[in-house]
Amino acid sequence: MTEPAIRVIDVTKIFPTPFRRRRVVALQDLNLEIAPGEIYGLLGPNGSGKSTTLKIILGLIGPTRGSVRIFGRDNSAVAVRRDIGFLPENAYFHKFLTGAETLRFHAKLSGLSGRETKSRVAELLATVGLARAADARLGTYSKGMLQRIGLAQALIHHPKILVLDEPTAAVDPAGSRDIQNLILSLKKRGTTILLSSHLLTQVQEVCDRVGILHRGKLLREGHLEDLLAIENQTELIVENATPDLLDGLEREIAAGKARVVARRKPQTSLEQLFLKVTETGDE
Repeated sequence: MTEPAIRVIDVTKIFPTPFRRRRVVALQDLNLEIAPGEIYGLLGPNGSGKSTTLKIILGLIGPTRGSVRIFGRDNSAVAVRRDIGFLPENAYFHKFLTGAETLRFHAKLSGLSGRETKSRVAELLATVGLARAADARLGTYSKGMLQRIGLAQALIHHPKILVLDEPTAAVDPAGSRDIQNLILSLKKRGTTILLSSHLLTQVQEVCDRVGILHRGKLLREGHLEDLLAIENQTELIVENATPDLLDGLEREIAAGKARVVARRKPQTSLEQLFLKVTETGDE
């Protein structure tokens, strides 16, 4: 049986607040599994525990209880962390460095050889569409260009898992579409992607499964097709149907005069599902 790329097991995170003499429960008994090569969308309103979850998976903070395993190994091991690339929401860059220098710096931190670094930097600059801006200083980059260089640095060491926190924040629609296409291309190469985003349309377009966090609890999780299906309804999509044909649909289909193109559950939108779950707190 294949090990999950990411497995969060009964994780609870409690932050003490000494001056107020109370505790803040950021996560409560969280269980999560992400399969290798999957794009998983982690959703939730502000304060739901998304950032805490990402930090625990990355090993930046430890859980109060529970554990995290990466491909079957404890996430605290250094070798495991080498398998993960991370793009934070507000990445910090040395603005006096150029794009190419930034990637060379991160390549050295990741232990890449000089020969591999040269080819990898050129490859990633082309991949994220920054080949022409390779020698421009980051201080001259737009927000979208900074997100692209951030994505490139997260990929510099060939990670098996990519964790993205709001990867298209403040990026224009064209740049956002380019990043979405890049995410999909990474999936085709077998990269596992954990994506946290407020842009529900983007999540709906690229993710295989999503989980909705609210007040530290995972309220809903599953494949998008299943989550967005409206219960107790069935939808038939018929090709080349006339109004008369629609009036006598059941009889005409049985007679073989029309072809059923698809049979599926009619769907709501991810935004509507998100608002319903987080407003009602339905578990």
